[in-house]
Amino acid sequence: MAKAIHSMIRVLEEERSVDFYSRAFGLSVADRLDFEGFTLVYLSNPESSFELELTINKGRTEPYALGDGYGHLAVSVSDIDAEHARLTDEGLAPRKLVDFKNGDVTVARFFFIADPDGYQIEVIQRGGRFL
Repeated sequence: MAKAIHSMIRVLEEERSVDFYSRAFGLSVADRLDFEGFTLVYLSNPESSFELELTINKGRTEPYALGDGYGHLAVSVSDIDAEHARLTDEGLAPRKLVDFKNGDVTVARFFFIADPDGYQIEVIQRGGRFL
């Protein structure tokens, strides 16, 4: 059986992205591999073995076009209201909290936040299928 281990995104500035993911989600550098034309930075935290791989192409000066096919990354938190307030206090501009329902049944409580390169991250209240 396959095990999901990481997802990769291309970012323009390593320091800016590492700072954002550290402040927003408590991710820290688990490994950093420097190559001639690019650098790979693996971010993780004790909550999960899944990692976020940042690819930084050396010499790149233009932001990446995310296109119309990118969806989002998702993380779960134990207290969505506190996390929204914390990210707001950090100046990271999370969007509004959403109560997502199917009829009268709440499916999820969540909000989105964008990283410095425009990637969208969904922050979901833990519970149900979102543990």
